[in-house]
Amino acid sequence: MRTGVIAKKVGMTRLFQDDGRHVPVTVLALEGNQVVARRELDRDGYVAVQLGAGSAKAKNVAKPQREHFAKAEVELKAQLVEFRVSEDALLDVGAEIAADHFIPGQMVDVTGHTQGKGFQGAMKRWGFGGMRATHGVSISHRAHGSTGNRQDPGRVFKNKKMAGHMGDRQRTQQNLEIVRTDVERGLLFVKGSVPGSKGTWLLVKDAVKVDRPADAPYPASIKSAANNNTAEEPVIETSVEDVATPEATEGQEG
Repeated sequence: MRTGVIAKKVGMTRLFQDDGRHVPVTVLALEGNQVVARRELDRDGYVAVQLGAGSAKAKNVAKPQREHFAKAEVELKAQLVEFRVSEDALLDVGAEIAADHFIPGQMVDVTGHTQGKGFQGAMKRWGFGGMRATHGVSISHRAHGSTGNRQDPGRVFKNKKMAGHMGDRQRTQQNLEIVRTDVERGLLFVKGSVPGSKGTWLLVKDAVKVDRPADAPYPASIKSAANNNTAEEPVIETSVEDVATPEATEGQEG
């Protein structure tokens, strides 16, 4: 089991196939998916990779989070998500995942928050048929009707379908096909629609109901290498001729 990625929904478009058919796709952008921390079994009790995506201003990030990013030597991230992985799929801190982490034809699961609809009535929220147009009904044509009994039970049961807030719920769209990837621009083209509006952050993972293709990169497709805290400073070699002595430069001014 390998890690997923954090993507931002850009919008929808269509791609043309070789035979002339067009496929409606959703464009997802990978904005700097970097490994911020590792969760290991002997230390944390579980195995996971913590990814950060996007960029944030220092004033919008709390001090503990700023120290967390500074320890990993990565820039401030707007989103921080953990993905459970296998022990052999752990990635080094600082590694950045590329868009070809997924390959064309692969099935993925996309998780995000649906579009919010605000406060809606029972007819739009639950599909109720409404009340009669005549026969005594005057101003309650779109009402949901009775909500409970009388003295027994004397209350409205929980989860009763009534008017209220609609949308803005976390949902997962399963078995969506990756049509194309753009490594240079960090884009994923997913067939069909995904939850959320433009600019929404989404989680893209390997489909749980379909086996991962054998040629998919494992444990991940790395765009940039991990941080190397033990790297030595580069040594610049100079010769005697490259160094000008004060006697040599004297008299050249003016």
